[in-house]
Amino acid sequence: MIKKPDSQPRPILEVRQLTMDFGGLRAIDNLDLDIKRGEILALIGPNGAGKTTLFNCITGIYTPSGGDIFMLVRSKKREPIKGLKPNKVTAKGMARTFQNIRLFPTMTVLENIMIGRHCRTRARIAGAIFRGKSTMREEKEVVNTSYEILEKIGLASSVNEIAKNLPYGDQRRLEIARALATEPSLLLLDEPAAGMNPRETRVLDTLITKIRDEEGISILLIEHDMKLVMRISDRVTVMDYGKKIAEGTPDEIKNNPSVIKAYLGEEFVA
Repeated sequence: MIKKPDSQPRPILEVRQLTMDFGGLRAIDNLDLDIKRGEILALIGPNGAGKTTLFNCITGIYTPSGGDIFMLVRSKKREPIKGLKPNKVTAKGMARTFQNIRLFPTMTVLENIMIGRHCRTRARIAGAIFRGKSTMREEKEVVNTSYEILEKIGLASSVNEIAKNLPYGDQRRLEIARALATEPSLLLLDEPAAGMNPRETRVLDTLITKIRDEEGISILLIEHDMKLVMRISDRVTVMDYGKKIAEGTPDEIKNNPSVIKAYLGEEFVA
């Protein structure tokens, strides 16, 4: 018998009945979440809803108390990733940014991107010491690829600038560029617009959409800027007290009574 192909392609990330307990506190409560390939999914909710805890479980910073996490590695093979160390999760094709900027502040813009390439290089200690031809070729490739990423992200003119000297919005974009250097198929952004002015925010939402459209990277986004969320998201998931309380298109979410009561407020809809 010929097996029929799946009518729906597998999600790039599947979270199933995920729980995370800290002592007697349940921060995530039997959460299910899917991210489709090539989509921007926003994760919203009040402070303390469990959004960043979920990110930390997905990326290996925390080991969940229960449930499962699966990733479609290189868009081919569905693999369990729960309990893997963060570097192993990165190697599978997932990258993230953090609420607080975590650049190497005294390194140049280019050097920050080159560090992001580390997980895709093959040279080891011996190669770094003896600097054979293959190591030198790889070093050249790292520099060239890192510069190409800066061109795509709009920071090529700052290539030799010290990271801490960049304007705030450019530092945020540099963090995203460093994450892209790991060659992810899934990018997790934790409040990327935090602290940005309206002009910087518009540059950011154009960049996020560009990453999805031109690079084919799926994006999971935590964000409190609801205008940004509603502009760029394909779907929105809403969390409260560790549970998913709603999911749907931006229009569905902003008109959902439960979401209005728990998070958005009547003034947002008005």
